[in-house]
Amino acid sequence: MGARPKTLPAAIVPVAVGTAAAVGHGIIWWRAVAALIVSIGLQVGTNFANDYSDGKRGTDGADRVGPVRLVGAGLAPPSAVKGAARYSFGVAAVAGVALCAAAGWWLLGVGAASIAAGWLYTGGPRPYGYLGLGEVFVFVFFGLVATVGTTYVISETITGLSVLAAVPVGLWATALLIVNNLRDIPGDTAAGKRTLAVRLGDGRTRGLYTTVLIGAWACVLIVATLRPWAALGVIGVIAGIAPLRSVWSGAAGGELIPVLAMTGRVQLLSGGLLAAGMALSG
Repeated sequence: MGARPKTLPAAIVPVAVGTAAAVGHGIIWWRAVAALIVSIGLQVGTNFANDYSDGKRGTDGADRVGPVRLVGAGLAPPSAVKGAARYSFGVAAVAGVALCAAAGWWLLGVGAASIAAGWLYTGGPRPYGYLGLGEVFVFVFFGLVATVGTTYVISETITGLSVLAAVPVGLWATALLIVNNLRDIPGDTAAGKRTLAVRLGDGRTRGLYTTVLIGAWACVLIVATLRPWAALGVIGVIAGIAPLRSVWSGAAGGELIPVLAMTGRVQLLSGGLLAAGMALSG
Protein backbone atom coordinates (compact mmCIF):
# COMPACT_ATOMS: atom_id res chain seq x y z
CA MET A 1 0.00 0.00 0.00
CA GLY A 2 2.80 2.39 0.84
CA ALA A 3 4.63 1.83 -2.45
CA ARG A 4 1.41 2.59 -4.41
CA PRO A 5 2.05 0.48 -7.54
CA LYS A 6 -0.66 2.31 -9.50
CA THR A 7 1.64 5.36 -9.64
CA LEU A 8 4.53 3.43 -11.23
CA PRO A 9 3.63 4.35 -14.83
CA ALA A 10 5.02 7.78 -13.93
CA ALA A 11 8.39 6.10 -13.36
CA ILE A 12 8.33 3.58 -16.22
CA VAL A 13 7.12 5.74 -19.12
CA PRO A 14 9.88 8.39 -19.04
CA VAL A 15 12.56 5.71 -19.12
CA ALA A 16 10.85 3.94 -22.04
CA VAL A 17 10.48 7.18 -24.00
CA GLY A 18 13.99 8.35 -23.14
CA THR A 19 15.39 5.01 -24.30
CA ALA A 20 13.41 5.25 -27.55
CA ALA A 21 14.79 8.75 -28.13
CA ALA A 22 18.30 7.28 -27.93
CA VAL A 23 17.64 4.85 -30.79
CA GLY A 24 20.02 5.76 -33.58
CA HIS A 25 22.59 7.21 -31.21
CA GLY A 26 23.78 3.93 -29.75
CA ILE A 27 22.11 2.29 -26.75
CA ILE A 28 24.00 0.75 -23.85
CA TRP A 29 21.31 -1.50 -22.42
CA TRP A 30 22.61 -1.99 -18.89
CA ARG A 31 22.35 1.78 -18.49
CA ALA A 32 18.70 1.69 -19.56
CA VAL A 33 18.01 -0.93 -16.89
CA ALA A 34 19.88 1.13 -14.28
CA ALA A 35 17.88 4.22 -15.27
CA LEU A 36 14.66 2.26 -14.73
CA ILE A 37 15.84 1.21 -11.26
CA VAL A 38 16.64 4.83 -10.45
CA SER A 39 13.24 6.03 -11.65
CA ILE A 40 11.23 3.38 -9.80
CA GLY A 41 13.31 3.86 -6.66
CA LEU A 42 12.62 7.60 -6.73
CA GLN A 43 8.89 7.08 -7.31
CA VAL A 44 8.48 4.52 -4.52
CA GLY A 45 10.71 6.53 -2.20
CA THR A 46 8.62 9.64 -2.83
CA ASN A 47 5.42 7.71 -2.10
CA PHE A 48 6.76 6.46 1.25
CA ALA A 49 8.15 9.91 2.08
CA ASN A 50 4.78 11.52 1.42
CA ASP A 51 3.05 8.89 3.53
CA TYR A 52 5.45 9.57 6.40
CA SER A 53 5.42 13.38 6.22
CA ASP A 54 1.67 13.77 5.74
CA GLY A 55 1.04 11.26 8.53
CA LYS A 56 3.31 13.13 10.92
CA ARG A 57 1.62 16.43 10.05
CA GLY A 58 -1.81 14.89 10.64
CA THR A 59 -3.11 15.63 7.13
CA ASP A 60 -3.83 11.96 6.36
CA GLY A 61 -6.10 10.73 9.10
CA ALA A 62 -8.38 7.72 9.28
CA ASP A 63 -11.11 9.72 7.49
CA ARG A 64 -8.98 10.05 4.37
CA VAL A 65 -11.02 9.65 1.15
CA GLY A 66 -8.21 8.29 -1.04
CA PRO A 67 -6.17 5.10 -0.76
CA VAL A 68 -5.19 4.26 2.81
CA ARG A 69 -1.95 5.77 4.08
CA LEU A 70 0.15 3.69 6.45
CA VAL A 71 1.07 6.34 9.01
CA GLY A 72 -2.20 8.26 8.93
CA ALA A 73 -4.26 5.09 9.41
CA GLY A 74 -1.91 3.70 12.07
CA LEU A 75 -1.06 0.63 9.96
CA ALA A 76 2.71 1.07 10.34
CA PRO A 77 4.93 3.07 12.70
CA PRO A 78 6.30 6.32 11.24
CA SER A 79 9.88 5.12 11.70
CA ALA A 80 9.23 2.07 9.50
CA VAL A 81 7.68 4.14 6.72
CA LYS A 82 10.50 6.67 6.93
CA GLY A 83 12.97 3.78 6.73
CA ALA A 84 11.20 2.41 3.65
CA ALA A 85 11.58 5.81 1.99
CA ARG A 86 15.30 5.87 2.80
CA TYR A 87 15.83 2.34 1.49
CA SER A 88 13.99 3.17 -1.74
CA PHE A 89 15.99 6.34 -2.26
CA GLY A 90 19.10 4.33 -1.40
CA VAL A 91 18.39 1.79 -4.15
CA ALA A 92 17.94 4.66 -6.60
CA ALA A 93 21.20 6.21 -5.39
CA VAL A 94 23.23 3.01 -5.85
CA ALA A 95 22.02 2.58 -9.44
CA GLY A 96 22.51 6.30 -10.00
CA VAL A 97 26.12 6.22 -8.82
CA ALA A 98 26.82 3.43 -11.32
CA LEU A 99 25.41 5.63 -14.07
CA CYS A 100 27.46 8.59 -12.85
CA ALA A 101 30.62 6.52 -13.02
CA ALA A 102 29.80 5.61 -16.62
CA ALA A 103 28.30 8.83 -17.97
CA GLY A 104 29.66 11.68 -15.83
CA TRP A 105 29.95 12.59 -12.18
CA TRP A 106 28.10 15.87 -12.71
CA LEU A 107 24.96 13.73 -12.73
CA LEU A 108 25.33 13.37 -8.96
CA GLY A 109 23.82 16.83 -8.66
CA VAL A 110 20.81 15.78 -10.72
CA GLY A 111 20.33 12.70 -8.56
CA ALA A 112 20.62 14.65 -5.32
CA ALA A 113 18.09 17.21 -6.57
CA SER A 114 15.68 14.41 -7.53
CA ILE A 115 15.87 12.81 -4.08
CA ALA A 116 15.45 16.20 -2.42
CA ALA A 117 12.41 16.92 -4.58
CA GLY A 118 10.88 13.59 -3.57
CA TRP A 119 11.42 14.21 0.13
CA LEU A 120 10.50 17.89 0.23
CA TYR A 121 7.20 17.47 -1.62
CA THR A 122 5.47 17.07 1.75
CA GLY A 123 8.54 16.99 4.03
CA GLY A 124 10.76 19.66 5.53
CA PRO A 125 9.75 22.98 7.09
CA ARG A 126 8.11 24.36 3.92
CA PRO A 127 6.87 21.47 1.73
CA TYR A 128 6.35 22.72 -1.81
CA GLY A 129 3.37 20.41 -2.29
CA TYR A 130 1.55 22.51 0.31
CA LEU A 131 2.33 25.67 -1.67
CA GLY A 132 0.70 24.61 -4.93
CA LEU A 133 3.98 23.75 -6.69
CA GLY A 134 3.61 19.98 -6.84
CA GLU A 135 2.51 19.89 -10.48
CA VAL A 136 5.50 21.98 -11.56
CA PHE A 137 7.98 19.67 -9.86
CA VAL A 138 6.28 16.52 -11.18
CA PHE A 139 6.45 17.91 -14.73
CA VAL A 140 10.12 18.80 -14.32
CA PHE A 141 11.40 15.67 -12.57
CA PHE A 142 9.09 12.93 -13.93
CA GLY A 143 8.98 14.55 -17.36
CA LEU A 144 12.00 16.57 -18.40
CA VAL A 145 14.65 15.24 -16.02
CA ALA A 146 13.65 11.56 -16.18
CA THR A 147 13.19 11.42 -19.95
CA VAL A 148 16.11 13.57 -21.08
CA GLY A 149 18.28 12.10 -18.33
CA THR A 150 17.57 8.58 -19.56
CA THR A 151 18.54 9.51 -23.12
CA TYR A 152 21.74 11.08 -21.86
CA VAL A 153 22.95 8.24 -19.62
CA ILE A 154 22.23 5.72 -22.39
CA SER A 155 23.83 7.53 -25.32
CA GLU A 156 25.74 10.38 -23.61
CA THR A 157 23.97 12.95 -25.74
CA ILE A 158 21.01 15.28 -25.21
CA THR A 159 18.85 15.60 -28.29
CA GLY A 160 16.05 17.96 -29.24
CA LEU A 161 13.89 14.89 -29.74
CA SER A 162 14.36 13.77 -26.13
CA VAL A 163 13.44 17.23 -24.84
CA LEU A 164 10.38 17.41 -27.07
CA ALA A 165 9.23 13.90 -26.15
CA ALA A 166 9.69 14.71 -22.45
CA VAL A 167 6.86 17.26 -22.60
CA PRO A 168 3.93 14.84 -23.09
CA VAL A 169 5.55 12.46 -20.60
CA GLY A 170 5.63 15.22 -18.01
CA LEU A 171 2.04 16.21 -18.77
CA TRP A 172 0.77 12.65 -18.28
CA ALA A 173 2.56 12.46 -14.92
CA THR A 174 1.11 15.84 -13.97
CA ALA A 175 -2.40 14.61 -14.83
CA LEU A 176 -1.99 11.87 -12.20
CA LEU A 177 -1.25 14.44 -9.52
CA ILE A 178 -4.03 16.77 -10.65
CA VAL A 179 -6.74 14.12 -10.32
CA ASN A 180 -5.28 12.98 -7.00
CA ASN A 181 -5.43 16.54 -5.66
CA LEU A 182 -8.89 17.10 -7.15
CA ARG A 183 -10.15 14.18 -5.07
CA ASP A 184 -8.50 15.57 -1.94
CA ILE A 185 -9.68 19.20 -2.19
CA PRO A 186 -12.07 19.02 0.82
CA GLY A 187 -9.60 17.24 3.11
CA ASP A 188 -6.62 19.34 2.00
CA THR A 189 -8.59 22.55 2.51
CA ALA A 190 -9.49 21.52 6.05
CA ALA A 191 -5.87 20.56 6.78
CA GLY A 192 -4.48 23.82 5.41
CA LYS A 193 -2.74 22.03 2.53
CA ARG A 194 -2.79 24.63 -0.25
CA THR A 195 -2.32 22.43 -3.28
CA LEU A 196 -2.82 23.85 -6.77
CA ALA A 197 -6.25 22.17 -6.84
CA VAL A 198 -7.24 23.92 -3.61
CA ARG A 199 -6.06 27.24 -5.00
CA LEU A 200 -7.84 26.82 -8.35
CA GLY A 201 -11.03 25.30 -7.00
CA ASP A 202 -13.00 22.30 -8.19
CA GLY A 203 -14.17 23.54 -11.60
CA ARG A 204 -10.89 24.99 -12.82
CA THR A 205 -8.99 21.92 -11.63
CA ARG A 206 -11.23 19.74 -13.81
CA GLY A 207 -10.47 22.07 -16.70
CA LEU A 208 -6.75 21.84 -16.00
CA TYR A 209 -6.90 18.03 -16.02
CA THR A 210 -8.59 18.09 -19.43
CA THR A 211 -6.15 20.65 -20.83
CA VAL A 212 -3.13 18.69 -19.65
CA LEU A 213 -4.31 15.42 -21.21
CA ILE A 214 -5.29 17.00 -24.52
CA GLY A 215 -2.06 18.99 -24.54
CA ALA A 216 -0.04 15.80 -24.06
CA TRP A 217 -1.63 14.15 -27.10
CA ALA A 218 -1.10 17.32 -29.14
CA CYS A 219 2.58 17.23 -28.22
CA VAL A 220 2.73 13.60 -29.40
CA LEU A 221 1.74 14.80 -32.86
CA ILE A 222 4.58 17.33 -32.76
CA VAL A 223 7.04 14.56 -31.86
CA ALA A 224 5.64 12.64 -34.84
CA THR A 225 7.00 15.34 -37.17
CA LEU A 226 10.46 14.03 -36.26
CA ARG A 227 9.60 10.34 -35.84
CA PRO A 228 6.36 9.60 -37.72
CA TRP A 229 5.41 6.37 -35.94
CA ALA A 230 5.35 8.30 -32.66
CA ALA A 231 1.81 9.25 -33.66
CA LEU A 232 0.80 5.84 -32.28
CA GLY A 233 0.76 7.53 -28.89
CA VAL A 234 -2.46 9.31 -29.82
CA ILE A 235 -4.24 5.96 -29.64
CA GLY A 236 -4.14 6.56 -25.89
CA VAL A 237 -7.08 8.91 -26.41
CA ILE A 238 -9.23 5.78 -26.33
CA ALA A 239 -8.16 5.10 -22.75
CA GLY A 240 -8.66 8.76 -21.90
CA ILE A 241 -12.37 8.89 -22.71
CA ALA A 242 -13.49 7.18 -19.49
CA PRO A 243 -11.51 9.30 -17.00
CA LEU A 244 -12.39 12.51 -18.82
CA ARG A 245 -16.06 11.56 -18.78
CA SER A 246 -15.87 10.83 -15.03
CA VAL A 247 -14.15 14.12 -14.29
CA TRP A 248 -16.68 16.13 -16.26
CA SER A 249 -19.67 14.23 -14.92
CA GLY A 250 -18.82 15.65 -11.51
CA ALA A 251 -17.19 12.61 -9.90
CA ALA A 252 -15.86 13.58 -6.49
CA GLY A 253 -14.29 12.06 -3.41
CA GLY A 254 -14.11 8.29 -3.54
CA GLU A 255 -15.57 8.31 -7.04
CA LEU A 256 -12.27 9.73 -8.27
CA ILE A 257 -10.18 6.83 -6.94
CA PRO A 258 -10.80 4.72 -10.09
CA VAL A 259 -10.03 7.80 -12.20
CA LEU A 260 -6.51 7.84 -10.77
CA ALA A 261 -5.99 4.24 -11.92
CA MET A 262 -7.50 5.05 -15.32
CA THR A 263 -5.17 8.03 -15.69
CA GLY A 264 -2.24 5.73 -14.96
CA ARG A 265 -3.44 3.46 -17.76
CA VAL A 266 -3.67 6.47 -20.08
CA GLN A 267 -0.05 7.28 -19.33
CA LEU A 268 1.08 3.68 -19.72
CA LEU A 269 -0.76 3.15 -23.02
CA SER A 270 -0.01 6.54 -24.56
CA GLY A 271 3.59 6.60 -23.35
CA GLY A 272 4.22 2.99 -24.28
CA LEU A 273 2.92 3.52 -27.81
CA LEU A 274 4.86 6.77 -28.09
CA ALA A 275 8.06 4.96 -27.11
CA ALA A 276 7.35 2.08 -29.48
CA GLY A 277 6.62 4.44 -32.35
CA MET A 278 9.75 6.50 -31.72
CA ALA A 279 11.86 3.33 -31.65
CA LEU A 280 10.32 2.06 -34.90
CA SER A 281 11.01 5.37 -36.61
CA GLY A 282 14.56 5.55 -35.30
